[in-house]
Amino acid sequence: MSFAGAEQVMCTIEDLIRSLWVKHLRTKLPGPFARMSYVEAMAQYGSDKPDTRLAMKISRVDHLLPSDLISKISSLQAPVVEALVLRFDSSSSIGPSTMRKFIADFLDSVGGTPFVSNPDGNPGVFIVDSRKPLQGLQALGFEAAERVEEMYQIEDGDLIVLQARQDRPFFGGSTSLGQLRLALHAAAVRQNYLRPTTGFAPLWVTDFPLFSPTTQDEPGQGGKAGLAATHHPFTSPKTSEDVDLLMMDPRKVIGDHYDLVINGVELGGGSRRIHSAEMQEFVMRDVLKMSAERVAEFSHLLHVLRAGCPPHAGIALGFDRLIALMLGKSSVREVIAFPKTGKGEDVLVKSPGHITDEVLQTYSLQFRHIKED
Repeated sequence: MSFAGAEQVMCTIEDLIRSLWVKHLRTKLPGPFARMSYVEAMAQYGSDKPDTRLAMKISRVDHLLPSDLISKISSLQAPVVEALVLRFDSSSSIGPSTMRKFIADFLDSVGGTPFVSNPDGNPGVFIVDSRKPLQGLQALGFEAAERVEEMYQIEDGDLIVLQARQDRPFFGGSTSLGQLRLALHAAAVRQNYLRPTTGFAPLWVTDFPLFSPTTQDEPGQGGKAGLAATHHPFTSPKTSEDVDLLMMDPRKVIGDHYDLVINGVELGGGSRRIHSAEMQEFVMRDVLKMSAERVAEFSHLLHVLRAGCPPHAGIALGFDRLIALMLGKSSVREVIAFPKTGKGEDVLVKSPGHITDEVLQTYSLQFRHIKED
């Protein structure tokens, strides 16, 4: 959308989504949609696409815990320690023994393996048991046990999970505790300790960092700054203060990016784009420190921006994800006419397959055998 910003795009998409739900699902979604910053989403849910229907919010508790307990659950120096509470439905056979068996079986299962092998430390698990001193929370110490009880209004049989992580700004799509939150909820639903979540919870996640640290798995745009564009290098800084930070401290720059999330599914993401050739080139060359050859690959974009480009913003919705969500399907494969197999094969047209000499001749192709050194 030309001469538009984030607000116009989000309002337009909200109207579209609400009309789809009314027309095809006979459901009226709330409006306006809730909004949450990236930092809030990661801190409270451990995910940049949180399912806010789940009640298990995350809280930071390291300031409450004794240092000897922290050292037992993590070898990190001065880590952040966060907590969540899992409570079974009141209709379930609730009790400390039931919860104790549930968490032991989960951590011993294949699904629990990534969490017990977490390099930041294993999750610390505590079962609220009114028959024990401090309701089974004596390892937390008297003050921490009292504060945790107030924070969560704990009940007999509740599971309290502690997880350490490095004390650094959030980056990426989830934290270990955020992933554990979803896994515990799914396991509890499978075993009928929790009812499946229902309804729809639309949410805009905003205020993403414009840049994130590069990792071995996420090398980004190949620059030498140790930074990568969180979404893509064409997203505009959000405010004039963020523009100033581009030169002073790019790690603190907030991008004008927004994701539409419903029930933990990212339906689409959009942004206000950079429309100044000078700023675009500065981001690629001076912030990301992309090579001259790499920047030259975008010469056509820079040429167009110099020719005159209006301020503009947009969004792309994932059509398959949208349809799967509306139909209550857990996988987009359920709504794709001819989905590929896990090996990337199309069983309908038998692709990929053997290429005959006749086909090669039709397209003037031939095989070349390259000798290995």
